[in-house]
Amino acid sequence: MYCEQAGFDLASAMPDRRRFARQMFRTQRRPEERVTMLGEVIDLVRPEEVLHHVAGWVRDSRKALVANHNLHSLYLVRGNATMRRFYQLADLVQLDSTPLVWFGRMMGLSSRPFHRCTYLDWRHHFWSLANRNGWRVMYVGGAPGVAERAAGRLSQGSPGATIAVLDGYFDASTGSSDNAEVLAAVADFQPNILFVGMGMPRQEAWIADNIDALPDAVILSVGAAFDYEAGEQKAAPRWMGRLGVEWLYRLVVDPKRLFTRYCVEPWSLMGPAIRDLSRARSRNAAL
Repeated sequence: MYCEQAGFDLASAMPDRRRFARQMFRTQRRPEERVTMLGEVIDLVRPEEVLHHVAGWVRDSRKALVANHNLHSLYLVRGNATMRRFYQLADLVQLDSTPLVWFGRMMGLSSRPFHRCTYLDWRHHFWSLANRNGWRVMYVGGAPGVAERAAGRLSQGSPGATIAVLDGYFDASTGSSDNAEVLAAVADFQPNILFVGMGMPRQEAWIADNIDALPDAVILSVGAAFDYEAGEQKAAPRWMGRLGVEWLYRLVVDPKRLFTRYCVEPWSLMGPAIRDLSRARSRNAAL
């Protein structure tokens, strides 16, 4: 069953012509935004640019997939065929790692500024847009009751948005009755935005396996986004994110689960990193 928080203000949902023109311009991808880093395709965009793309896809009623890469996903994608397929389907791949932002700048990948992009980086802008434009937003993930609390809080600040949630505790295997019920609920709600937060790589696998059955919506893998909105988890201070040590905060909070992710997996990327830096030096020397 899903929980729906409704509210809609028609006047506030009508974008003015200047805002519409800016969105039309910014949803055109710049060639230098899409790069290859550590063997994977990544879009070097700022948080506000992610939402320009999202708003354009919603306006066009287009199905689109927004993914994100960090050190953990770059490790997983090398040995997981479903993860590989997920990223091949993605229309936009955010860079969800401050250390990787620094690495990209060391490589000289872009002459224009770019930043880390995650739900926590653009959440306030997103809910402002959802409220103003009357978006229908659905979140699939989290423990029973958690997403409902998050939806209740978010609906208070964004009454123009319509929010529905489904918990992530279901049999997500293809063909299961649980999965069929979830897909039916999503289809019935007809979201403009579908957030999927079931942890990596489960959320990516579910999206990749069910992409054809999902309605025309902008689909985003967002991890524990609604856990933060519900107060179930506490985000690291933003200054730690800017310094690239947010991972340390998370490791201290949950060392048993995250030690391998943060202290072991990154070493597998040393070879690709050295090759990228070597190519970058050769390219710069040839200029």
